[in-house]
Formats: sequence, C-alpha cells, structure tokens
Amino acid sequence: MATVVGLLEIFIAFIFFLVFHCFLLHKKTPKPLLTNWPVLGMLPGLLLQIHRIYDGLTEVLEATDMTYCFKGPWLSGTDILATVDPVNIHYILCSNFANYPKGMEFKKIFEFLGDAIFNVDSGLWEDMRNSSHAIFSHQDFQKFSVSTSVSKLRQGLVPILENASEKNILVDLQDLFQRFLFDASSILMTGYDPRYLSIEMPKVEFGDAVYGVSDGIFYRHAKPMFLWKLQYWIGVGVEKKLKRSLEVFDKLLKKIISAKREEIKSHGTHHDSKGEAMDVLTFYMTVDTTKYKHLRPSDDKFIRDIILGFLIAGRDTVSSALTWFFWLLSKNPEAMNKIRQEINKKMPRLDPTDLDKLVYLHGAVCETLRLYSPLPFNHKSPAKPDVLPSGHRVDKNWKIIISTYALGRMKSVWGDDAEVFRPERWISDSGRLKHEPSYKFLAFNAGPRTCLGKKLTFLQMKTVAVELIRNYDFKIVEGHKTEPVPSVLFRMQHGLKVSVTKI
Repeated sequence: MATVVGLLEIFIAFIFFLVFHCFLLHKKTPKPLLTNWPVLGMLPGLLLQIHRIYDGLTEVLEATDMTYCFKGPWLSGTDILATVDPVNIHYILCSNFANYPKGMEFKKIFEFLGDAIFNVDSGLWEDMRNSSHAIFSHQDFQKFSVSTSVSKLRQGLVPILENASEKNILVDLQDLFQRFLFDASSILMTGYDPRYLSIEMPKVEFGDAVYGVSDGIFYRHAKPMFLWKLQYWIGVGVEKKLKRSLEVFDKLLKKIISAKREEIKSHGTHHDSKGEAMDVLTFYMTVDTTKYKHLRPSDDKFIRDIILGFLIAGRDTVSSALTWFFWLLSKNPEAMNKIRQEINKKMPRLDPTDLDKLVYLHGAVCETLRLYSPLPFNHKSPAKPDVLPSGHRVDKNWKIIISTYALGRMKSVWGDDAEVFRPERWISDSGRLKHEPSYKFLAFNAGPRTCLGKKLTFLQMKTVAVELIRNYDFKIVEGHKTEPVPSVLFRMQHGLKVSVTKI
C-alpha cells in the first residue's frame, strides 16, 4: 500500500511540475487553445483552466467553430470531443440517437447512480422512460406536485424570509432553495418529509453528499480510469469524499425503503384508486412487471438507484436554476421591475393554474436556463465509429462532451448579445412566447432523452418567483463572490448571500 501511495504522489508531483512549466509559457503566449504535449497530451493546459473550466471551454469553442478535440495523456482513454454545434447536437441526440447511448464508459464514471434512468440504455431505459412518464404525467401526481410546492413555500420558505427581514439577518438563497427543493422532492419521491427547510437550519447530510459525488464525477472525466479507481480504492482526494457520500446515500435510502415496504405491507397501497396521490417510491415498489418487464420492484438496490437519481435531479437542478435566476435579476433591476409589474397586474394572488399568463417571467426563466443550465455538460460516446456533420470523426473510445453552458453563449447561435440577459429574446412582437429548438436550447436535453421534469421545473421556479418577488426585495451582500464550482452540477462556490427586505 505504501509503495502504491508513493508512486501516486510522484505521478501527481510530476503533473504539477509540467503544469507550472506550462503556466510560465501560458503567461508569455496567452491563447484559448491548448498545447498538445508529448505523452501528457493537453492535460497540463486543462489543469491550468480547471478553475474557470466553463468560460475557458466557451472561449475555445468560440475560437474553433464550435467543435474541439481534446487529446488526453497517451493511452489514458481520456480523449474528448467537445461540441456545441447545433447540427452535431441534433445528430447525436436526435437523428442518430441509436448510435449514441450512455454506454459502459458513462456508466462506470457515474456508477453511483446504478440503474437510475439517467444511467441505462436499451430495454431497461425504455421501461424506465415509459413508467416515469406514466407517474409524472398523471393528473393526480401533478396536483400532488403543485400542492407540495405551495405548502413548502408558504409554511417553510416564507417564514424564514419573514424572520430574516424582521431581524435583519443575512440568508444564503442557494442553501434555502436547496432545502426547499429537497423537502419537496423527498415528499414527491418517497412520501417522507425531512423538514430541512426550517428556521433552525438543521445540517443537511444529503446536500454535502451530493457535492462530494458531483465534484468527484467531474474530475473523473479528465483522469485515466485506473487512476480514479486507484484513488477510490485507497481513499484519497475527491474520490475519498465521493466514497463517503455514497455511504450517506445508502444509509438514508435504506432506511426510507425499509419503512416504505413495511407501510405497504401493513396498509396496502392506493395504486388502483382514482384521486389518490402516490409518491414515486410507492409506484415503483408496486409497479406492474407484466407491463414493464425490465423493472425489479422487489430489489432494494434497484429501487435505491431509481429514487436517488430522481432526488438529485429534483433538488439540485431546480435549486441551481433559482439561485442563478435571482442573481441575474439582482444584476438587472429593470427586468426585476417588469416581472413584479406583470405579477401585480396579472396575478394579484398566487394561483399556479394561471402561471402561463406571466409571459415575461417565463422568458426570464428561459433566459436563466439558457445562460446557467443546472447541468453544464452532456456526456455521450458512440457505439461505433462515426463522422459528425461537422466533419469530425469520433471513435467508440472517445467521450463526446456537449457544453450547455458554452452553447448558451455562442454568438453564432444566439447573436452578438448572446452573453446578455434579455428575457425579451423569448417573446414575439405579438407578446407570445417564442419556441426555440431543443438542440439550440439544451437545458432539458433533446430527442428521446428529453427531461421528463420540464413541466415541473417551470412550475416550481415560477411559483417560487411569484411569491418571493411580489413580497420581498433581495440585495446581494457587497463583495460577495459568486464563482461556479467545477462540477457536473452547476452551483455557486460560496452560495448567494443576501439581505431581505419586506415590500
């Protein structure tokens, strides 16, 4: 063991020596493209840019006609083709979908998700897709979603903001939104309310675990598989945090799944009853396996994978979008005033059934998702060698990364004002909402794997926005930094600290 750790330390020291050497050259000849070094490929240059990976990749893609080949270290299996070309995106995600499954490479990197819908292919994916659509599109579940969000908003989030306003207490909006979404998502997915959204602000182990996993997964993309597997086995660096995070997930979900099985055994289920709200965990534990042959309702590990994937998606995507939404409005007071005027005119009382009336608010939400998609990267690999419409050849051992963050900033896609927050972009001259194709606006993916939670995302974001914007003003603490964390989930490094004033 000591020998292995020693070799690992020597390897890391060698990498950093080369990175420092590259840094000296980089200062003399700054440019967005990465140097392809012997043996190490472009890894040293990537490490230099890791702290600003989103903007750095945007610059590279803007300078290379929206597609760029990253060469990893020799024999490391980390070659990556990054693209934001809408023609390539449509080809990969839609017209040639069959050749671009998640694949074994993706499943190994994201192994913590197991058989969650985001991780699987073929028959299992089809059954997961169809069964998920059945529960999420059900009228009773949608009513359940609305009532849960409104209840958590009024009984959880609003009291905290009232207290902060009265006592002049600073709050972290990112933390509040994560708590709000975790409580709401947990109720919808498991029927269990963890009650993390309260004035007492209890410690959220699940949130810390999500950070540990999402950050560790990010770095796996640029490491040879043998290296991150070795780090995981030894328990060092980000892999150590990832390993501990999985223990948190397993402990929490084992308890919830066990309790749910006892509940179903004792009281049965309302599976066949009309008008009864059913959580997702109950649905999958009692799912019809004659209809969905690949699902395994009696397998606790399988159920754990399903629920974990949905919990992370429900908590971290919407909370991220809400955080950046309020940050953007703080930087654009004119847009904030327009939204407030629209709310006061068209919705004097919160009514989720009338949210479609708020056209400018919807445009502002879309504009936030365009610029700050909660999932900044989409990972694909070809099942067999292929040539993309851009002319780039991809072999089956290549990773393909579609950067949703960079896509939203491409002038060739969105115009010269691509980096400007402009909700009017989504509104026609007649005052109606404009539609943008999914391969251009990729916040909800595209093709057969389009996000099933799209409707719920808009509902939750607009419900929270209406209630908060109508009643409060938020001012970001002076000097507060809002840099994003290099991760597969887009969040602010230091949260979003604000003061709250009641209107």
